[in-house]
Amino acid sequence: MPGRTEDFGRYGAVGVKGSEAVARQLDALAVFITTPITTRRGLMARLRYLTRTPHALTAAREAGLSVTDRTLKAWLAGRQNPSAASLRMIDTAYHTVRRHNVARYLLRRLHAQGGTRVEIHPLDQSGVDGPRRRAIEFRTLNVRRWDAIITAWAAGDPTALDRAWADVIVDLGSQWGQYDYVSNIGFAA
Repeated sequence: MPGRTEDFGRYGAVGVKGSEAVARQLDALAVFITTPITTRRGLMARLRYLTRTPHALTAAREAGLSVTDRTLKAWLAGRQNPSAASLRMIDTAYHTVRRHNVARYLLRRLHAQGGTRVEIHPLDQSGVDGPRRRAIEFRTLNVRRWDAIITAWAAGDPTALDRAWADVIVDLGSQWGQYDYVSNIGFAA
């Protein structure tokens, strides 16, 4: 039984960690604000999301938004512009709070009807010499246990997400290690 890939890309294979591909797909399902934070519209949308209720503001402060109420009011009124470091802080807080807010909703959607079918696209081996290529095929898997994956994603913990994803792909059987790195993972909820 193969274990996890240890020296990925040594012979020219291209791909990403499976857990990273899952995080990207969950981010796509979370429907983040797409307007760049460097524009006035993008900044205002994020600030309104983070300050619309006292609960949202508390969550934003816990997520790292560490400015005074006076500064927030000045930003919202347009009297002051945030620095580059503050823009990064706002964007990070926004993504953290948004992930936390949609986690329960996504969990309910992904658990509906007995789980969600996940398509696993194998890594790209076009740069690997013929004798070193593995026969890796497209696979599908019905994932029924999303709790650990969603919890790690919402917390922004890539190590926990990697462990949770590894616990899921073991269900592929003895070749699960070949799907530690993939070109893409797709699912819809």
